[in-house]
Amino acid sequence: MKKRGIITFIFAAIMISPWLSAQQLTRFAVVDLSRVYTQFFRESRAVREWEERSARVQSEVDRMTAEIQTLQSSLADAGARGDEERALRIQNDIYKKQEFLRNYYQVKKAELEDQMKKLSQSGSFLDQVQTEIRFIAESEGYSMVLNQRANTGILWFSPTVDITEKLITNLRTKTGR
Repeated sequence: MKKRGIITFIFAAIMISPWLSAQQLTRFAVVDLSRVYTQFFRESRAVREWEERSARVQSEVDRMTAEIQTLQSSLADAGARGDEERALRIQNDIYKKQEFLRNYYQVKKAELEDQMKKLSQSGSFLDQVQTEIRFIAESEGYSMVLNQRANTGILWFSPTVDITEKLITNLRTKTGR
């Protein structure tokens, strides 16, 4: 009798086993990569350096603009005194400085835009994010992680599957911030 009960149990376990494994749920998670970028990447050293460079360029533009305004004031004084020769010289200086400023601004603006584009597409940043997403997904049993913003197929998701904050926290911890 015992033997028959054990055989029945084993047979039932074998029959139920495929059904149980078929019932395994696939777990999905979502990440808002744009939020990860704004909260983590913007704090990086490379972005701080870009912001400092941008501030230096703006400071230089402000200095040159003030210089031109001073020359314009001198031009008005020379005109008021009737000193046409000096007024012509100052007007020439103003024109040269305005042209230099215009060219300087265009070149520096293009350089800063190019640098920011490279920063935002930085392979090391994306690799770091991918590695951390993989770690979270594997450790928490997610089969797939979707980009919340890039995938228009997501109509709804529960906040419990949003791992964005966990990703940002992990990235900050691993980079010592």
